[in-house]
Amino acid sequence: MKPSALVCIALLVCSFPSIISALSQEEASDEVTLTVYCYDSFSSEWGPGPAIAGAFYQSTGIRIVFNAPGDAVTVLNQLILEKNSGHADVVVGLDENLLDRALNAEVLAVYESVKLSRVPPDLIFDKSHHLLPFDYGHFAICYDSQVVKNPPTSLEDLTSGQYAKSLVIMDPRTSTPGLGFLLWTVAAFGEQWPDYWRELIPTILTVANGWSQGYVLFTAGEASMVLSYGTSPAYHVEYENSHRYKVAEFSDGHPVQIEGMGIVKGTKHRKEAELFIDFMLGMEAQYLLATRNIMLPVNQDVVLPDSFNAALRPAETIDIDMREFDSARIDQLIRQWREVF
Repeated sequence: MKPSALVCIALLVCSFPSIISALSQEEASDEVTLTVYCYDSFSSEWGPGPAIAGAFYQSTGIRIVFNAPGDAVTVLNQLILEKNSGHADVVVGLDENLLDRALNAEVLAVYESVKLSRVPPDLIFDKSHHLLPFDYGHFAICYDSQVVKNPPTSLEDLTSGQYAKSLVIMDPRTSTPGLGFLLWTVAAFGEQWPDYWRELIPTILTVANGWSQGYVLFTAGEASMVLSYGTSPAYHVEYENSHRYKVAEFSDGHPVQIEGMGIVKGTKHRKEAELFIDFMLGMEAQYLLATRNIMLPVNQDVVLPDSFNAALRPAETIDIDMREFDSARIDQLIRQWREVF
C-alpha cells in the first residue's frame, strides 16, 4: 500500500471517490469483469493493482475493475452502505483491526483457499476465512535522514520538543494506519493513552485522511517524519537508489499490520472471485505485491530483492490482542480520540 512514487497520483485519487479500470470495460462487455474494492494507493498507476490485473487477465481471461474510494476504513464503510447491492465482487485491503466490524456487518463470504497452505499460520488472522491475508508489515515512524539527525527511539521519545510540528499521522476514522497507530498507543499506555496523545499533539504537524495523502506531504518535504511502515525505505532503495528515508526502530517494539482480502457476500461471480483470491496468494502476484505495494509477502516461498534489506525487522514486536478491541470498543476509542483533539 505503500510506495512513495505513487503518492502524487494517489493524492489526487483520494480527493474524490474514483473507479480506476485496469482494462477497458467496453472491451470486457462479452467477458466476465470482477469489481474489486480497494484502497487508493493499491489501484494507482504506481501501485500493484494494474500489474496484478494485467497478469490475472493473461492467466484467466477475466478482467478487473478497481473501485478505490479512499483508505481501507473508507472502503469498508462503502461496502456496508452498499450491502446487498451487488456492486462489488472482491475487497482488498481490510486488516485485522477491521475484521470484527466486517464480520458484524456480514458483508463477506467464507472462502478457504488451497493456497493458504503456503502461508504461515500466525499470519492467518481470521480463522473463519472471511478475510484472507495477502501481505503484511510493521507500523513505524519513517524519517528524512537529511533533516532528522537523532530519530526517536520510542513512543515516549516521539513527544520530545525537538520534534515539534514534524510528524504526519493519519485519521483513525478513515485510515488503517491511523487506526493501527491509535491501537498501538492504547496497547502501550493502557488507560493512560489519552494523556500520551495530549503530550504528542505538539509533535503532530497534521492529520491526513489516508496514508497516500500523508506520505506525499512527507516526501514533498512538508514534514520530516510520517506514520508509515517498516518496509517503506525499501521503495526508495529499489526505485530511487536512495537511502535518504529511514525507519526509526522503537525499543518498545512495533505492531504488525496484516492486510486481508475477501469475497463480497452476494457476488454474482463467485467462481471468478475465488480464482482472484487464489491468484493473489500465488508467486507472481505475491512478488508484485512486495515490489509495488512495498509490503512483505505472506507466501513464504517468495524471494525478495536486495532492496528489502532496508526494511525494518524489529527486535521487538507488539502483539495487539484484537479480542480486546471489538468494533464497539474501537468506536469508543475513536470518540475519546476526537475529544483529545
